[in-house]
Amino acid sequence: MPAFLPGLDLAQSFYEQEVHPRLSEVVHSAALLGPGSDVLGYDDVRSTDHYWGPRLQVFTNEPDVEAAKGALEALPAAHLGWPTSIGSDQIPLRQHVDVWTVSDWCSARLGVDPRLGLSTLDWLALPQQLLLESTAGRVFHDGLGQLESVRESLAWYPHDVWLWLLAAQWTRVAQEEAFVGRAAEAGDELGSRVVAARVVRDLMRLCFLLERAYAPYTKWLGSAFARLDAAATVGPFLTAIVAADDYPRREDALVRAYEEVARRHNAAQISEPEEPTARPFHDRPFRVIDAGRFAKVCVEAIDDPALRVLPLVGAIDQWVDSTDVLSNAGRARRLIDWYGSLG
Repeated sequence: MPAFLPGLDLAQSFYEQEVHPRLSEVVHSAALLGPGSDVLGYDDVRSTDHYWGPRLQVFTNEPDVEAAKGALEALPAAHLGWPTSIGSDQIPLRQHVDVWTVSDWCSARLGVDPRLGLSTLDWLALPQQLLLESTAGRVFHDGLGQLESVRESLAWYPHDVWLWLLAAQWTRVAQEEAFVGRAAEAGDELGSRVVAARVVRDLMRLCFLLERAYAPYTKWLGSAFARLDAAATVGPFLTAIVAADDYPRREDALVRAYEEVARRHNAAQISEPEEPTARPFHDRPFRVIDAGRFAKVCVEAIDDPALRVLPLVGAIDQWVDSTDVLSNAGRARRLIDWYGSLG
């Protein structure tokens, strides 16, 4: 087996040495985008056992699609020792240098062409994983002058949508923050741990939102979180929460995590500040951050009247937990009508 090379570097080398020379007469762009640990930069030797190798997308204008496909018919069987025919249980074994128009690729991956403009409901129905796959990866060449502008348009949510997502995420914390203690008080140690783990995931995703970073799906959530600024100060408390073998330790770590995330919220200066200290849950002996306070100030900072009154159910990946929905743009976009019915 040849020495491991990160997939993005392998793809760029493949493009520069083999693909680009064959497309000298075709105006095109080229990149490695879409699904795959290599696109997100998390690939390693383990990744090479399926759907990994020299691969990329080529983008042309519609009249040039067939010419580009024809020019790429005789690609070599290997590059730098790695086979160019790759696949998996779900993906047929073949060479994966796929030719697209930018419009067709966007429609296939996102269900919508962002160059035509994205409505608020479009944003709410776009899973973060798909947004991440479209803005991560690497563009090797943009002869069409379209790819980078598409990626820039998808780089982050519009400001009011961002505020609404933050409000929805704080609301998720508010809805369960007292349950960790209540379950423990009732003698349900397993239940307390399960709720605590749910709160940990919600706090992690809140940190992604605060740092304007799309969160990947579960496999890479911890790896991506480790790259956030919050990892250094919030991460140790989150680890302590899930490692705690009794409620007092669990609650103490939870309080420290709540307060650090609350301070980070205030430091972002995106809403009026709230006191970042824990307090009792009404007259019960459970310490919480009272996360609804932060949701409220986020909503108050929103200018869009339609978003201000929309129930804080969250964007699609704040309430849908099905891989078969979150990885499929067509299924995800069916929720646009549902969102519209809430307003």
